[in-house]
Amino acid sequence: MTSRTKILAAVGALALVALGGGAAFYSVADDAGNSASCSAAKAAAARMAPLARGEVAAVQVNATPMPTPDLAFDGPDGAPTTLSAFKGRTLLVNLWATWCPPCLKEMPSLDALQSSLGGADFQVVAINIDTRNLDKPKAWLADRKIAALPYYADPQAKVFQDLRAARKVEGMPVSLIVDAEGCELAILQGPADWASADAKALIGAAMKR
Repeated sequence: MTSRTKILAAVGALALVALGGGAAFYSVADDAGNSASCSAAKAAAARMAPLARGEVAAVQVNATPMPTPDLAFDGPDGAPTTLSAFKGRTLLVNLWATWCPPCLKEMPSLDALQSSLGGADFQVVAINIDTRNLDKPKAWLADRKIAALPYYADPQAKVFQDLRAARKVEGMPVSLIVDAEGCELAILQGPADWASADAKALIGAAMKR
């Protein structure tokens, strides 16, 4: 094969990528850009790492923070929203369901954390993924006077599937700590006492407090 033929073949291959495989090509480029955009989050992760102890010892702090999947779900008014709508605030994103006993056990502590730290800089985003008896989660929260948490829900439970695909999540509950730029700082697979001093110190480190 001559040099000219090799060049033409290479150009042809690039054209095929642009036409038939463009989505994959831009996805790779975009992932690289997003990874670079989370480089500033390394400082927050470094602050958090020694604080993953006590009641939050099972939290896995990411040495290299990555972009969080832009999970889609319904807001308190029933309108569709996504995690990117919360940009500018540090988030504790939690997936829960009424059929998950460990999820229910930690809901009061999530409510207390929201009452204590929630505001312009921090938000607990607890997303219910019940797919049946859709009035049951709200009734459960009301019966236990859990009122500080805004009600977010995904009746299709797609948020769990999306998170499972992106982060190899296998069970419930699962929680993510996400910085104000949408970078995943840490993940916990399992429950925690989020109202504890240990948890507040960990969240404070994520918020640079």
